[in-house]
Amino acid sequence: MVQILLRLKDVLVLTGLSRSRLYELQARGEFPRAVRIADRAVAWRETDICAWIETRPLAGDDPELAAKGGRADG
Repeated sequence: MVQILLRLKDVLVLTGLSRSRLYELQARGEFPRAVRIADRAVAWRETDICAWIETRPLAGDDPELAAKGGRADG
């Protein structure tokens, strides 16, 4: 099986996350870890990112979002 590796900019586009939020989620174990592809370069497996996206609730189904009146900022 061929693994496609995505660089940071591509992961940010696919997820809609900011760089800081991505690294925050990753540090908490709530986002796939990057893999080292060179001394100073990392990437994410496309399959891991797609699987993570599939676990995200739909906006209308998110009880936390509904409790805030549908606003992400509270």
